[in-house]
Amino acid sequence: MKKIVFLLILLCIPFSVYAEELIPNAVSGILIEPYSGKIIFEKEKDKEVSVASLTKMVAQIIVLEEVENGNIKWNDVVTVSKNAADMGGSQIYLSDGEKMTVEDLMKGISVASGNDATVAMAEYISGSEEKFVKKMNKKVKELGLKHTNFVNCTGLDEKGHFSSAYDMAMIARELIINHSEILRFSSIYEDYLREDTSNKFWLVNTNKLISQYEGTDGLKTGHTDDAGYCLSATVKRGDLRLIGITLGEKDSKVRNKETIDLLDYGFNNTKLKTLKKKNSVIRSINLDKSDKKSINLILKDNLNVIEDIDSKNKYNYEVNVNEVKLPIKKGDVLGTIFVYLKNKKVSRMDLISDRDVGKLSLIDLFRNNIVGIITGNI
Repeated sequence: MKKIVFLLILLCIPFSVYAEELIPNAVSGILIEPYSGKIIFEKEKDKEVSVASLTKMVAQIIVLEEVENGNIKWNDVVTVSKNAADMGGSQIYLSDGEKMTVEDLMKGISVASGNDATVAMAEYISGSEEKFVKKMNKKVKELGLKHTNFVNCTGLDEKGHFSSAYDMAMIARELIINHSEILRFSSIYEDYLREDTSNKFWLVNTNKLISQYEGTDGLKTGHTDDAGYCLSATVKRGDLRLIGITLGEKDSKVRNKETIDLLDYGFNNTKLKTLKKKNSVIRSINLDKSDKKSINLILKDNLNVIEDIDSKNKYNYEVNVNEVKLPIKKGDVLGTIFVYLKNKKVSRMDLISDRDVGKLSLIDLFRNNIVGIITGNI
């Protein structure tokens, strides 16, 4: 009888990795869903450690911001300094005085993790690596991160240069949500630089999950003596995207396997649930002194929550409407809807205008008043 009971107990145990068994060789790590910020798994998430070339994710944010703000263009040509060309470690073998476009240098950073390419871009944007690193640390503070400080832009080992699994996840989240063009670069598995020259250079992504794990399209690998082997991976399957961070692994094979285990755990145990669909009308507002009597506040995107795979949660909603000022353009953000589970905020989405609304002129207002008096509506 005891043997039968024991067998039944064994049959009830799922044949999957338990959370407590995940990434046993990593110094620290974390798994999040980026849009909600929900933490699915964590291990020593705030431990301050060397993070090697994961540092370059902040450099990538700054490059993308500069392009988005019109300060630089992808086809701008950068002249490489001797300082950048002499950088050791991972490189795309730039030479002193060589000219390369911003776009190709970004490929060099994102695909090959080129230290020389990163310093070349730092000098192009800020004049020196030192000034660029100040921008990086300022960006980290703007993101509200408390366990990160950079001394260089490449991630090479230096005293006082560190971050944490949680901070790296938030930096990856910033890239994906606010600078999604990064995925155009980080998803490249192989490409060429100097393709039409005698010095053609073959780029192969240092992130092998791009070719080995379905849905992987980023983001960054890293390795130094102090940091060990690190990886920031993002994967999208269906509507669900996850970010997995593993730090301090002993070699690249263990790093890749444990990151895959981490992501498998997320996809096997987490689901994305759509509560309300994009463009759903959440509230209507009556308007005065406008060319339309009312306006609908609609969802900017799907209103989603992240749940455990077997959850059957019930949610409450709170709608906040901004002060409405005319004129209004279709798509203007006019409010926010918040989702609560047991008094805890678990999701939010902007509410936008479904139409253009103009402000009535003084003549139109006068005419409406006269009509109102005549008809008895005023």
